[in-house]
Amino acid sequence: MSRTTVGAPVDTTPATQAPAPRRWWILAVIGLAQLMVVLDATIVNIALPSAQHDLGFSDANRQWIVTAYSLAFGSLLLLGGRLADLFGRKIVFLIGVAGFAASSALAGAAGNFEVLVIGRALQGLFGALLAPAALSLLNTTFTDAKERAKAFGVYGAIAGAGGGLGLLLGGLLTEHLNWRWTLYVNLLFAVIAFAGGLVLLRRGAPAHRPKLDLPGTILVSAGLFGLVYGFSNAESHHWGSPQTWGFLLAGGVLLAAFTWWQTRAAHPLLPLRVLLDRNRGASFLALAISGAGMFGVFLFLTYYLQASLHYSPVSTGLAFLPMIGALMVSAQLSTSLLIPRLGPKPVVPLGMGLAAAGMAWLTGLGLGSSYPAHILPPLLVAGFGLGLVMPPAMSLATDRISPEDAGVASAAVNTMQQIGGSIGTALLNTLAASAATNYLAGKQLSPATAAQAALHSYATAYWWSAGFFAAGLVLTAVLYRRGRTQQDPNAPKAVHM
Repeated sequence: MSRTTVGAPVDTTPATQAPAPRRWWILAVIGLAQLMVVLDATIVNIALPSAQHDLGFSDANRQWIVTAYSLAFGSLLLLGGRLADLFGRKIVFLIGVAGFAASSALAGAAGNFEVLVIGRALQGLFGALLAPAALSLLNTTFTDAKERAKAFGVYGAIAGAGGGLGLLLGGLLTEHLNWRWTLYVNLLFAVIAFAGGLVLLRRGAPAHRPKLDLPGTILVSAGLFGLVYGFSNAESHHWGSPQTWGFLLAGGVLLAAFTWWQTRAAHPLLPLRVLLDRNRGASFLALAISGAGMFGVFLFLTYYLQASLHYSPVSTGLAFLPMIGALMVSAQLSTSLLIPRLGPKPVVPLGMGLAAAGMAWLTGLGLGSSYPAHILPPLLVAGFGLGLVMPPAMSLATDRISPEDAGVASAAVNTMQQIGGSIGTALLNTLAASAATNYLAGKQLSPATAAQAALHSYATAYWWSAGFFAAGLVLTAVLYRRGRTQQDPNAPKAVHM
């Protein structure tokens, strides 16, 4: 029986069909679109002080510039992934790119706080369409084992390094132009990605389109909204606030109800078969943990470089480039060489261990630390470790997935990263703030003690991030199956997009 590939014509002879001749150009388009989404997680952060001064909103409202994006993005990802499965990945990809560009333009032109928040929320909405469509296109375009390894190495490197590149680009644009260009820059990425997608991707839709699981969509969207909003509130409220634990509890209950419903729905939004494969489940967990732990690098090291060592925004971004280089090297090494030969069981835990070591190393930074001797070495170790974790986990999370589930499986990858990032941001911010308060208790406040309190808070965040990665080492070592991954003989060998 032939398979129907969403976003591609039916292929009745997958074993002999030649690979898509323009698949590497497709990778470039997908990678550029993904970079646009990943950059947006950090590029705007650098510009927040300038935007706040220009538009005159309060410190209390500043978090909504970030939260509006993460709420829409995190809560709608699974819906976006299933829409890509149902209506075709090309159309959903193009709508996502165009919508992301339009909402970026709206946010960049904002004359007041309200319009900026609306623009950011719309960015999140269209990002939730774009991100899973892009990853599922990658999954169905590259089915040859060696080519798939290279493609996911590139894609995983973009996903892991995008945050650091966002800091650099955000610093350059804010320093030499103004904060609005951190949003307008998306138009350049979007025009190239849209034109490339329009030319290279072939229109397609499933021959048999099942109904959308509306109850499941409502349950999971509301549940993810509750989790992301609850963790976001933990940054501005204490953990005992009803606005924190209330939303977290409600989100947990709704997600439990969603899981129960997926066992009974005729056309489930997220079929449990997607999650229950052992290697796939371990990969989802690895992505969530790395998403949480990465904030210990990007967030608190940024604070340290700018507040403690007085780096400029551009210098801060440049400081992360060696880490990004190490990540890109290990991404290709892990997906193209190590995983095919050894399997994930030794490789991903090793990456977790290196990331944990890098984070623990950062705890020794002080006010007199130099970049070459004290900051660069742990950055290289952590970056190399992340490259052994994220690209293989992304590839294995969508490996051997049936074409009709590729979109929602890709959405689950992005959801795990988003939820992990939300947990990491809230938890590490709260722990760091508590550590600074405890350090200052009983001491006379002065510039020197304030600086030491900040260092203590950063070290606390690094230790907790190291703990996340150490837990990831244990869990992935236990959960991943031994041996090399096997290519599914029934999987389509080539898909023309």
